[in-house]
Amino acid sequence: MLVGVISDTHGLLRPEALVALAECEHILHAGDIGDNTILDRLRQIAPVTAIRGNIDVRGECALLPATEAIELGGRLFYMVHSVHDLDIDPVAAQVSVVVSGHSHKPAIEQKRGVMYLNPGSAGPRRFSLPIAVALVTTDETGVNARLIELLD
Repeated sequence: MLVGVISDTHGLLRPEALVALAECEHILHAGDIGDNTILDRLRQIAPVTAIRGNIDVRGECALLPATEAIELGGRLFYMVHSVHDLDIDPVAAQVSVVVSGHSHKPAIEQKRGVMYLNPGSAGPRRFSLPIAVALVTTDETGVNARLIELLD
């Protein structure tokens, strides 16, 4: 299964993000959406699971949950906007991937058998950080992720 992961759009859905996510079977948005129409556009590609971030304080985005767990491709994904707010033990909960955003810094790390994935920010550029999304594949052998930089 191919899962797209996006975060921190802050009201800006870049055409490059739509291209990068075009083949995904499901899309995860890790918060700081900024405009609910972004989720509508992503739903034109694939089903979307989204959580709210710290800027999502008004409108429909404010009604999203702060965390979410979803099974995709036989693997459990746990979403939280800031990894510092992680409120479960992912190992005990048998989570395969913890998805977060907030920092705008793309990263993939393995800790105690759990993948920690931050796709970075796909919205307005912050400092000199890259504009990115992530693609995750799940199959019987495990979970693999790669970061996709959207702009040079």
